Amino acid sequence: MDIIKKMKSVLGILVLFPGILFAAETGYRLDRSPHDPTDLVSLQSGARTYVNYCLGCHGMQYMRYNRMRDLGLTEDQIRDNLMFTAEKVGEMMKTPLTAGQGKAWFGVPPPDLSVVARSRGADWLYTYLRTFYRDPKTATGWNNAVFHNVAMPHALWTLQGERALEKGKWVQVSEGAQSPSAYDATARDLVNFLVYVGEPSALARRNWGIIVLFALGVLFILTYLLKKAYWKDVK
Repeated sequence: MDIIKKMKSVLGILVLFPGILFAAETGYRLDRSPHDPTDLVSLQSGARTYVNYCLGCHGMQYMRYNRMRDLGLTEDQIRDNLMFTAEKVGEMMKTPLTAGQGKAWFGVPPPDLSVVARSRGADWLYTYLRTFYRDPKTATGWNNAVFHNVAMPHALWTLQGERALEKGKWVQVSEGAQSPSAYDATARDLVNFLVYVGEPSALARRNWGIIVLFALGVLFILTYLLKKAYWKDVK
């Protein structure tokens, strides 16, 4: 019985605190991502950051440019401001970097990020984007507190600046173009966009789910009243 109780306790921790366990594997505690899938301004900002800083290496083979109309953008706005690797808005968001080039430059081909938010989780991504630090021992000169010995250099270092991790404490080596709070907002917006790309219909599906549950609740009440009326003369 004691073994069963212990197993139940472990399962409870796995269900309630998956982020803590994930962080324990990497040795760094994950921060909660403050993203909001209903914030269109944040999503648009995240899309802009992605195409300017990420799309050069990381494509999105399951995402079309014109799908960003869901973010409140017109096709002209998408074409004029976000399309750097395609000619038609109906094309996929592919990177110009080939797998061979990526492997030659970084040691491994940069992964496609279509579903990275679903595989890694928003908290992991938000923490990852904010925990790069200078490391002269690596090939790129960068490392990450969440993903140790990561092959990817810090693509957003001009915004965040250069930091060092000394005995578990962060040290600002050089200033970036953004303040710490502004960079956190940039990371939040980028994560927001990646979460959207992982499941573009998630918000609509959730809204329809609420409507369906409400309709089922109304039907339950009507069915109950009908049952009472039908059986009222039955002793």
